[in-house]
Amino acid sequence: MACTAASLRPEQHGGRPRSLAVPWFVKQETFLRPYAAMKPHLEAHRLWVEQLRQKGVVISSGYLVDGEGQPGGGGLLLVEAPSYAEAEALVKCDPMVISGGVHWRLQQWRPAVGDLGVR
Repeated sequence: MACTAASLRPEQHGGRPRSLAVPWFVKQETFLRPYAAMKPHLEAHRLWVEQLRQKGVVISSGYLVDGEGQPGGGGLLLVEAPSYAEAEALVKCDPMVISGGVHWRLQQWRPAVGDLGVR
C-alpha cells in the first residue's frame, strides 16, 4: 500500500469544524532500540509529520518526559482521520514504525469534556 495523505484531505471535512467532522486518533509508542539507533528515524518522522501538515492533515507529534523533564517515556502522535483503518494506514507509513524500532498502539480518542475538540 502506498503511503499517502489523500484520504485525509481537508476538503473532505465538508466545511464543518474538524472536531465534529473527523475523529481523533492517538498513536502511543515506546522505543525498542537505543536513542542513537533511532535518531535518523526520528528525524525522518519529524519531516514526515511536517509534510503531512503542509498537505492539510491535522497531526501533531511529541515525546513524553518524566517528572524531571527527561525524555525516555516514548511518544504520542495525534491525528484526525475519517476512520480507524485510514489512521492505521497513515501510522504504518510513519518512518518510526517502518524502522521496526518502536512498539506502537493506535486508539481512537473521543473527547467528552474540555477544550480540545469539544463543541
